Amino acid sequence: MLDALTVAVAVTALALAAWCGHATYKDQPTKDWHFIGMAVVTVLALAQLVVGIVQLARGERPEQGTAVFIAYLIGSFAAVPAAGVLSLSERTRWGSVTVAAGALVLAVLEVRLYDIWGN
Repeated sequence: MLDALTVAVAVTALALAAWCGHATYKDQPTKDWHFIGMAVVTVLALAQLVVGIVQLARGERPEQGTAVFIAYLIGSFAAVPAAGVLSLSERTRWGSVTVAAGALVLAVLEVRLYDIWGN
């Protein structure tokens, strides 16, 4: 895994969580700007998914098992888009809470991916 990419995904996910947390504090639903932020985080997570698959295809193996690694890769890619879709169905402050929670989950998944790979 690329350490810099893992850190970038985690930091942007935490920034998105803080941003949506602030929107929750101000009693605001997710807005278009939040969805742009979610897109940025999702693109970084997609890049990590591609890098992970390429490394597996080159024969590199994670220390804690390939199946677990792939599951975490897919989960990390899906966390923020799933929260974004859920926030569309809840156009209140709770939509912002959902995105903040999804972004926090992504940050935790990044730490776990780092551990699974064996760095």
